[in-house]
Amino acid sequence: MHKFSIRVFGCQMNSYDGDRLRTAMMHQKWQEVPDGEADVVILVTCSIREKAEQKVASEIGRYDAVYKKKKSPAVVLVGCMAQRIGREMAKKFSCVRLVSGPRHLGLVPQAVTEISAETPPRFFMDDDPRALLDLDVVPTARTNPFKAYVTITYGCDRFCSYCIVPYVRGRLQSRAAADILKETRTLIDGGVKEITLLGQNVDAYGKDLNNGYGFASLLRDVANQPGLTRLRFATSHPKDFDEDILAVMRERADICRAINLPVQAGSDRILREMNRGYTSGQYLALVDRIREALPDVSLTTDLIVGFPGETEEDFRASYELLQEVKFDIVHTAAYSPREGTRAAMMEGQIDNRVKAARLNEINALQAQVARSANEGYVGAEFEILADGPAPRGEGKIQGRTMTDKVVIIPGSEEDFGRLIPVRIVRASHWSLEGERI
Repeated sequence: MHKFSIRVFGCQMNSYDGDRLRTAMMHQKWQEVPDGEADVVILVTCSIREKAEQKVASEIGRYDAVYKKKKSPAVVLVGCMAQRIGREMAKKFSCVRLVSGPRHLGLVPQAVTEISAETPPRFFMDDDPRALLDLDVVPTARTNPFKAYVTITYGCDRFCSYCIVPYVRGRLQSRAAADILKETRTLIDGGVKEITLLGQNVDAYGKDLNNGYGFASLLRDVANQPGLTRLRFATSHPKDFDEDILAVMRERADICRAINLPVQAGSDRILREMNRGYTSGQYLALVDRIREALPDVSLTTDLIVGFPGETEEDFRASYELLQEVKFDIVHTAAYSPREGTRAAMMEGQIDNRVKAARLNEINALQAQVARSANEGYVGAEFEILADGPAPRGEGKIQGRTMTDKVVIIPGSEEDFGRLIPVRIVRASHWSLEGERI
């Protein structure tokens, strides 16, 4: 029996790909072990920012030092970074024996069994951005048996000027609804209680099929699956989020009241340069419609500071938008140039010290907003799905509310997968603490 290890970097879609690769390797009778004991290490990689790639390159360097002495472990590089610079990594590091873009994962499991130190590295690259040789495996071997991800779209057609995704994950392609429903049925029958539908832009689901069956239809059909306790989705694009989605969420109590709606900037000028397709006013109007339809909704967003040409006035527009909307969570990042994108070639690149100062200011604001919002939950009662140990503290576990709030309570491994009624007793800017009712 061969031994493998798998490490996932980056987004939830990578976690889904990692779970499918793990399942496929186990189907081939491979044994998962810690990376120090593995014959093969599979790295599922991210290219969204330069720092993400640097982290993976550093890890490959560590494996390479061992490989040069023992001819083990071989490294399999898959995902976005593999597509972008995988050939360069194979030239630089002798341990890299197999490279695959995210649209060729279906070829990886069998190819892993054929890896040899005597043969040249193999490459499965996504040269055609619309071709797809996917891994037809339901991810039954997951790190969390009660929660699962299901990808519903591949790639993206939006081409935001800062974003590498269309170049490394290809063009939009929606999965067949029948395949998605079959997969979700298998997961539910296997004990999954919460499913998250994934896509670079889930709202775009079906737009490439032109059959009248869009994301709202899929959302309703998945929610109708008997035995499913909770349904989530990520990520939405403000340009494509429509009233039909809100209508389905209103009628289905098992669809979680949590929406990630990336704004990216508060300045209309910067939004145009980003090619986002909406104005700040249109975004705020959408937020109003969502909150009117779903008063208990939790709204999160993504925000970039230091985009090329961003003035102090542009930055203040983003700051003020956050003050006005009061998001539950803001995923912030300093702009990171990605080779091949339009923004990387723009004039007016911002100094890293300015980016860091703006990022710190935004984060400080959001910490205050989040703490204030969370303190409003003290005394409230919720039902959480316990999903794992708390990051800190013995005898503590964590779960999430329907609005995606992290709640920490006393508990043990026996509670994982259970729905537990709790009362909130304390709040911080990133989580809530509760007691069992």
